[in-house]
Order: sequence, then C-alpha cells, then structure tokens
Amino acid sequence: MTQPRLLRLALAAAVFSFALATDRAQAQLDRVYTHDSGTATTGTITSVTKNGIQLKVGANTKNFVEDEIRKVAFQGDPPPLSRAREFAIDGQYEQALDELKGLDLGTISRDLVKVDAAYYRLLARAKLALAGQGDRKAATAEAISFAGQNRDSFHFYSVAKLLGDLALAQNEHTKALQFYGALAQAPSTESKIESRYLIGVTMLEQDDLPGAEKAFSDVASVEVNSTSALRLKTLAKAGQAVALAKGGKGKEGLELADTLISELNPTDIEMSAKIYNAQGASYEAAGDIEGAILAYLHTHLMFSGQPDAHASALSRLVELWPKVGRTERAAEARQELQTRYPGFVN
Repeated sequence: MTQPRLLRLALAAAVFSFALATDRAQAQLDRVYTHDSGTATTGTITSVTKNGIQLKVGANTKNFVEDEIRKVAFQGDPPPLSRAREFAIDGQYEQALDELKGLDLGTISRDLVKVDAAYYRLLARAKLALAGQGDRKAATAEAISFAGQNRDSFHFYSVAKLLGDLALAQNEHTKALQFYGALAQAPSTESKIESRYLIGVTMLEQDDLPGAEKAFSDVASVEVNSTSALRLKTLAKAGQAVALAKGGKGKEGLELADTLISELNPTDIEMSAKIYNAQGASYEAAGDIEGAILAYLHTHLMFSGQPDAHASALSRLVELWPKVGRTERAAEARQELQTRYPGFVN
C-alpha cells in the first residue's frame, strides 16, 4: 500500500474517532440535580413521565422520582432559559419572566426544552399571582393548559400543586381538594405526605376542624427521614396548633405553636414565616389580639422576603390594628399590602 494511501486512511480513522468521541460527549450533556445533592448526574435522558426521569449514565440506567428532582439542565438549553430556571428556583419570579420574554420557543428544536421553558414561565406567573402580583384566573388557565398538554412531564405533579394553591387562594375549596388529592397518585412518599398536609390546610380554611385535625395528625405521626418530609411534619403541627385554637383549645394550640418556634432553624426563612403566621392565627382564635399582632409583626419585619406569608401577615394586621385602637398602623399595613401585593385577597 502506498504511503499517501496509508496517510489518507490514518487521517480518516482519526476524523472518525474524533467525530465518535464528539457525538458521545454531546450525548452526555443532560444533567439531573436532586434536592439532597449539590452535584449533577450527567447522562442521556431516555424516558420522561409524570413519575420521573430515566437517565442513561454510561452503560447503566438511573431513575429519578419526580419529587427528588430539583432541576434538569438539558443539552441545547438556550442561555435565557438557563438563567430563568435559576431565578425561578431562587424565588426571583419577576427576573425569571424577564429572561423568558426574549425566548422564542419556535427556535427550540427539542421538545423537553420547550416544556421546561413553558413550566418555568407558568411557575413564575402562578407564584406572583398567589402573592397578589398577577392574575390568578389567568395563571389557573395556563396551568390547566400545561397539565392537559404535558401529562408525561415530570413537572406534572408540581403543576397539580400549583392548581391547588391557586384554587385555595380563590376560595374554591372543592377544586383545591381535587388538585391536592392528585398528589397522592405520585410515586414518592413525600408527595403523598404533602397531599395529606395540603388537604388538611384546605379543610382548616373551610373550618372543617375534625377533618383538618385528622389530616394533620396523619402527617405528624408518620415516620420519615427525608428533610422535605420532616418539614411537612413541622408544618402539620403548625396546622394542628391553629385547629386546636379554633376548636376552643387555645392554650394547647399556643403551647404547640410556641414549641415549634423554639425549635425553628433561623436560616429556614420560609418555614419561620409560616410558623409565626400559625402562631398569629392561634392567638387570634384564642382571642388574644395583641399576641396575634406581635406574631404577624414578626413575619412582617423579619420575613418580608417570603411574598405569600408576608402578604397574609399584612392582611391580618390590617384587620387587627383597629381592634387595639391603632388605625394609623392599619392604614400603613394596608398601604404596603396594596403597593407590594396589589391583587392579594386573603
């Protein structure tokens, strides 16, 4: 064989090897992040259903249940989506929407990426609507459309919860129970526990105290180890405190709320805001208006970065300040509520 021919064959083999290596590298760019790990598992997504994701990692296959997935970074993610995803996960919903404004879904060829962009747009709009900074009916319609068109998305159960939250915010309790009940069909234990907890929240809103107490008791008594499930147990105990106080057991309810506050992790801002609001509701139900005001003020002054809890606290302060003769403070709370959360209705 002549030397030139040998060189051509060697060059062709090198090109083929490079192309094969490149193809393999490109095929290994999907990254799945879980809640309990700061690192990603990298591989090729081979299957997506509402129950989770299947990822091919080398010669192996790994399954991720929907509830354990924090986010997925897909091969081919446009930069605006990557930034919007991070903003939304961090609770910066307006910034997420700003990033997504310039994203043309028609230019995205991969369906998984299109669905992810649609989900984070929906998430941001729904969260803002829940905090009184958007149209709740429009967000509900968008969520129903997403769920109908993407029944195999791993975001499906997250959207079911959003629909429950939106229904509850609009006092549509029957619909809220329906959407929250759908979470019980998810494969993860945490989702089933969350379903029961949220059903308890809805029953409490309906003043179905026996039903609420039963749901919260079911959650509080379950044996769990995961961080997310333990947080749900704490929230269920906060719900129990409010239910006890509303049911005429104010002392027991307040003792439980105080215990939860003494055990709070001060770095968990979301949990702290919800627990102090629960303490405020317990004081209210027990007839201690000044105690309720102090609890809601704690949320207002310390945890205003949590829009839903902050808006709820402000709305209660609007009602409670006049009862202790401080109408000017009520006016201040109303002004802040209208400025920061113009569409909020408790």
